[in-house]
Amino acid sequence: MRKSLDHQLALFLRKTRGEMSYAQFAKKTGISHMTLFRVEKGEHHLTIDKLETVMRKLKVRLPDIFPDEC
Repeated sequence: MRKSLDHQLALFLRKTRGEMSYAQFAKKTGISHMTLFRVEKGEHHLTIDKLETVMRKLKVRLPDIFPDEC
């Protein structure tokens, strides 16, 4: 299940970032551009605290990120 959730989060972040640079989107999400890059590549996992920060900054809910799981 973890791989599926990581994959869904990566897809959500890539789609939401759109044409923004990693640096621009990192400022918007509250996580570093390197962390954002690694999460999108499946090389890093966000903690619950960081996920909550991203959700709050983007004004989204869990079903917005993980529609298949909620």
